[in-house]
Amino acid sequence: MSEQTADAGAAKTPADFLKSIKGKQVVVKLNSGVDYRGVLACLDGYMNIAMEETEEYVNGQLKNKYGDAFIRGNNVLYISTVKDK
Repeated sequence: MSEQTADAGAAKTPADFLKSIKGKQVVVKLNSGVDYRGVLACLDGYMNIAMEETEEYVNGQLKNKYGDAFIRGNNVLYISTVKDK
């Protein structure tokens, strides 16, 4: 059995996932379609997100770079991790 299959059997909640990605590179997709990529600094129960080393992408093109960014939770469509290269 592969490691991936074995890990899939472990029960993990969305809260466990969010705790595990703190301090890691993430992509935050907004309802508007804009992506923010950077390091997840923290988030709260309303899905308000604080990020560091943040880059803003519109239609896949880099538009801005921010040191720190705060994203209001009601704008968030999803959060995903960035795969290691």
